[in-house]
Amino acid sequence: MKRFVVNLLLLSLLPINLSGCGYTVGNSYQPDVQTVYVPIFENKTFRRGFEYQLTEAVQQKIQSRTPFRLAKGVESDTKLTGTIKQINKNVLATTQNTDPRNLNLKFVVEVTWEDMRSGRILSQQQVPITADVVSLVSQASFAPEVGQSLATATKTATDSLANQIVQLMEAPW
Repeated sequence: MKRFVVNLLLLSLLPINLSGCGYTVGNSYQPDVQTVYVPIFENKTFRRGFEYQLTEAVQQKIQSRTPFRLAKGVESDTKLTGTIKQINKNVLATTQNTDPRNLNLKFVVEVTWEDMRSGRILSQQQVPITADVVSLVSQASFAPEVGQSLATATKTATDSLANQIVQLMEAPW
């Protein structure tokens, strides 16, 4: 009986203890935002096509992980814009015949999430930002010898970037 009372007391104190740990009840997104406009990301590199893959990945993550709906232009509450600043593919290791064995693909992307109604930058409180722009970096390694390719590395890197971008959309603590 005494053990039951102690366990009951501990269970009753658990919610009080967890409330200071940053846990929230419900979703952690801006309650006043309903829709997001995500235009095709700008690509400042010589590697073409990646802007479409990244934009599509971000749009899919927004639809699957957030309560926001995608909308077009002036119909939306907010606008999420991005610029691919850098894409690097580097050889990490080679075979005896100097063929690439392991490679690394690196993306550097700048993202801005803006409230279209007020012009306020919404993601500014999430992470340190310089000039209202967030720089995100994603890397993926791949090994052609085991069947991996630039396409698999690109998918991994864009999915990672899309996750980081959608995390920026969460409400500040």
